[in-house]
Amino acid sequence: MELKIYWTAFSKTELRKIFDYYKENANITIAKKQILEIESKTTILKTHPSVGQQEELLKDREQEFRYLVLKNYKIIYWINHKENLVVISDIFDTRQNPTKIQKVK
Repeated sequence: MELKIYWTAFSKTELRKIFDYYKENANITIAKKQILEIESKTTILKTHPSVGQQEELLKDREQEFRYLVLKNYKIIYWINHKENLVVISDIFDTRQNPTKIQKVK
């Protein structure tokens, strides 16, 4: 069964920050391309939700957080089996201090 992708408000905000950064520092075309690449990367999760590795820094959480890597970003998610959802929780820029990943809700 194919799962549905759900973007949390926090992950949408992070995606918007990425878009705004590239829009200002490159151009609108590159900004759109970055967002489309991130969104496209998540489509594999519909049919293969366990493809990502477990996020070690979030092992203490109730959910089992996993991640996919795309360029400098970790797409952090967890699988809600009860609702048949893949919940995208964060788009984390790996150039930051790794402990900042703890902000994931």
